[in-house]
Amino acid sequence: MIWSLLKVGIFLCLAAAITWGAGQIMEDPGEVLIAFGGQEVRLQPLDFIVALAALLLAFWLLLKLAGLIVATIRFFAGGDSAVGRWWTRGHERRGFDSLRDALIAISAGEGKTALRYAEKAERNLDRPALTSMVMAQAADLAGNPARAEAQYRQLLEDDKTRFVGVLGLMKQRLGEGKTDVALKLAEKAFALKPAHEGVMETLFSLQTGAGDWSGARETLKAQVKARILPRDIGARRDAVLALAIARAAEADGQVAAAQAAAAEAISLSPGLVPAAVTAARLKAASGDRKSAERILRRAWEASPHPELAEGFAALVPDEDPEARRKRFQVLLGVHVEHPQTKMLATELALSAEDFPGARRALGDLAESRPTARVLALAAAIERGEGAPDHVVRGFLARALSAPRGEQWICSVCNHVHAEWVPICENCGAFDTLTWQQAAQPEAPQIGDDAALPVIIGAQDPGAPDAPAGPDAAPRVAPNGSDDPHGPDTTATAASPQTETTAAVDLGKTKQPEPDRAA
Repeated sequence: MIWSLLKVGIFLCLAAAITWGAGQIMEDPGEVLIAFGGQEVRLQPLDFIVALAALLLAFWLLLKLAGLIVATIRFFAGGDSAVGRWWTRGHERRGFDSLRDALIAISAGEGKTALRYAEKAERNLDRPALTSMVMAQAADLAGNPARAEAQYRQLLEDDKTRFVGVLGLMKQRLGEGKTDVALKLAEKAFALKPAHEGVMETLFSLQTGAGDWSGARETLKAQVKARILPRDIGARRDAVLALAIARAAEADGQVAAAQAAAAEAISLSPGLVPAAVTAARLKAASGDRKSAERILRRAWEASPHPELAEGFAALVPDEDPEARRKRFQVLLGVHVEHPQTKMLATELALSAEDFPGARRALGDLAESRPTARVLALAAAIERGEGAPDHVVRGFLARALSAPRGEQWICSVCNHVHAEWVPICENCGAFDTLTWQQAAQPEAPQIGDDAALPVIIGAQDPGAPDAPAGPDAAPRVAPNGSDDPHGPDTTATAASPQTETTAAVDLGKTKQPEPDRAA
């Protein structure tokens, strides 16, 4: 605004000065005398000014004509000139127009059209980096991966476009399923641009898929530092990676490294149940049972879970039912109204053949939370207390169609896992397994093998069946017939395509075969 006002003021001053000068010249009766070569020319002042302006204009035109002649000579001699620049601008105009049309075709998904326009742009433009990027995208869209790869490799030659070339080759290798090559390219792209969000996500996914847990932790730190991930989510994922490192070290026999990684996982995410179970197992293996019990007890206080009970029972595998029931009181006294606590107390009572105590522990779960595990326990209690066969068969029949209860389910694809793993076995997503109940019921199952086998202990397969009597009633099949040679389990899962059988041992609840159908 100020500059505009200043220009207006300068213009007015110049106009006023010219007007004043012209007025002075018109009023002055003098003349201008020009003498040259014995000749004299007398001009009025105004005529002199006009002649001087015409002379200056002629001189300027002469200079321009001389410049044109020189430019023409230089053009034919191969040098740069105005004519050459005019010719180049024409090519550039057509090239940029073709480039524009190619980008429009790419946006519209017309690969062949985009490739045709990109070729025209390449012929008219001397911008190899720009045209190569557009050509590569058009070739990918047109289904010509070989040509696209050639363009990406050409981009590698320029420092400014090397990242785009590496990124394009990485995407091609991912599309081909060559994850090992894609991982190396992702590492190269990450080195070129450490703060690129897409590269970090791809690199993290490839590293976790390849089991490179340590490398994934470094990438995760970069994601948190770049604020791509919130700190709480970063800490949770870091805990999962630390747990994966602990499991890998344990498998390799590196007990000390496994213990350190498991302890770090617990500190990063105290609510991660598999981390607590792993850390307790490693502590117990080194002879520190008290520390193992403390780890499991703290995890149980945070949230009861059957795997915690399983790990707690595994600390003393050969103890008798009463001793085990007494040792478990430290867990049973916490969250007494939690369904997992009630089912755990019921199983402990059944293993000690305390059927009234088992009924009290189970409470109203058979009505309020009728899962397959709860109903199988209710059937065992009824049989232990001498209930009629039809009552036992009723609970077993309900258990066949009842939900399994909480399981490890992927929150992305809803795939059910038999045990927790850091990566979903179905969709490959990282840290998506949550302990929840499936939305849709699965194949008919009875019982839950998460905690019961290790809590009540296994029976020697060669041991004779318990005799019938007041303390051990005969097993009853769902059809109501006595089956002294039938399966001796609390509950037996059956395939949906075959007739389901299930039995309850009144005298002692035996260890069921682990169900891995999920």
